[in-house]
Amino acid sequence: MRPRDLGDSERARWRELQKADTSLDNPFLSVEFAVAMDRLRDYVRVAVISDGNRIAGFFPYERHSFGIGKPLGGFLTTCHGLIAVPDLRLDAKDLLRACKLSVFDFDHLVAGQPTFAPYEADVRPAPVMDFTAGFDSWLEQVKANSPKNLKTVRYKERKFGREQGGLRFEWNATDPEVLRTLLAWKSDQYRRTGRVDRFAQPWIVELIDMMHAEKSSDFSGILTMLYAGDVPVAGHFGLRTATTLVGWFPAYDTEYARYSPGIVHHLQMAEAAANDGMHMVDMGKGGKEYKDWLKSGVLYVAEGRISRPSATAAVHWMGRTPFNKARTIVMDRPSLYRAADRVLKGFGRVRTSMQQQQESPNVVKEPTGAS
Repeated sequence: MRPRDLGDSERARWRELQKADTSLDNPFLSVEFAVAMDRLRDYVRVAVISDGNRIAGFFPYERHSFGIGKPLGGFLTTCHGLIAVPDLRLDAKDLLRACKLSVFDFDHLVAGQPTFAPYEADVRPAPVMDFTAGFDSWLEQVKANSPKNLKTVRYKERKFGREQGGLRFEWNATDPEVLRTLLAWKSDQYRRTGRVDRFAQPWIVELIDMMHAEKSSDFSGILTMLYAGDVPVAGHFGLRTATTLVGWFPAYDTEYARYSPGIVHHLQMAEAAANDGMHMVDMGKGGKEYKDWLKSGVLYVAEGRISRPSATAAVHWMGRTPFNKARTIVMDRPSLYRAADRVLKGFGRVRTSMQQQQESPNVVKEPTGAS
């Protein structure tokens, strides 16, 4: 069915199941996110799984052309899976058949779910900032991870405040213009680093606006911003449940890059999150070095593929499997990851230069040195 068609009792059951299992404490698994996605995308569905007269679980997913199944939110999200009673075990191919899917490809599935575990091809750690023992305990772990990094960032933080009119941190900013500033920084980052600008798609911007407006005890969008004086310099927009904040869109003003505003912001965001009752910040899997020294724990997410015999599944396998294997090799080797990142950034610089020339075709630049 469509998530929008879930009744009040079904939505309440979804929340009940999610709260009963700590592995499901992620806003991307919340019914509010599914309903929001359904308002914007026609291919969003949810399977309601019953055991007698009682709902045993929910399986949100996307059904694309030819029965290609994708996780809800796809490339935008960092967690997906079944929201169900503990240890629910279904025949995964029967589930696909009921959902009219030929194939289901996943890369951020809650690891170990019995229905999908036989199809997990790889399991990856997702670093988290764990505040269950308190913020000070987390900070001690960060110091143990890399005392030099922490000392350097704290020095830059003090210098930043002295030279730029003092620092101020805002937790849960509500001003839409603050959000627009953050998204503009992020779009610029995508272009500079050779990535696709996600905010070039209007529906994604609309989704972010909808999430920013969500405010409840179980689910809300959280916008944070670091200011130097009255000037915004670094921020983040993410989603939270009652106890978990998920990293989503961090960005900063490159004019202040010498102060490392992104990391300064993350340290202040961690303290604010802990003070607001967050048990953890889930930073998501991926090769960012700062995650290694900010983490105080890990969660695990799985990659894999389920398919039913069909021509569609075969074509899909040929298109996706080689890419997934290549990505895994790169992610496993820091030297390859850094090299790939440099290539993308170089591509971003070339693309930006070409765009500037197209916008100003009659401008002739002076030579910068000997030929």
